[in-house]
Amino acid sequence: MHPAAPDVLLLASEWPDRALLRAQLLEEGYEVVAVEAWPLPKLYRVPGMEPRLLLVDLQGLSRPRETLAELRPLAESTRVLVVTALGTVAADEVRALGFAVIQRPATIGQIVAAVTALLAGTRRSAF
Repeated sequence: MHPAAPDVLLLASEWPDRALLRAQLLEEGYEVVAVEAWPLPKLYRVPGMEPRLLLVDLQGLSRPRETLAELRPLAESTRVLVVTALGTVAADEVRALGFAVIQRPATIGQIVAAVTALLAGTRRSAF
C-alpha cells in the first residue's frame, strides 16, 4: 500500500526559496514534497504517488529548457506551474509548451495563490 500522494511536488534548486515556498504551502494545508534537483521528481511518479501539481521554479536550475522538455511526457500540462526568472526561459516559451506560468518578480503569496487556483481545478486522483 502506498502513502497518499502529495498535493504538490516542488522542484526548486535554491534552498531559501524552496524552504519558504514549501512552508507556506504547508501552512495552507497542502501536502508537499520538495526536491532540489531533477531527476528526483521522477522518483515520485511511482503508481499511487502522483502529485496533483508539479511546481517548477526555474531560478537556479542548470538546464531549465531540458527540464521543461523532460516534464512534457511526465505530466499533463494543466497540472504544471512554472515559475520563470530572468535568464531562464521566457514566459511565452513556457506557455507555448502548455504550462501555466508565473513570472518573477513574484511573492511567495502570489505563487501560492497560483497553486491554489490550479489545484481548485484538479481532482485528488493522479495525473
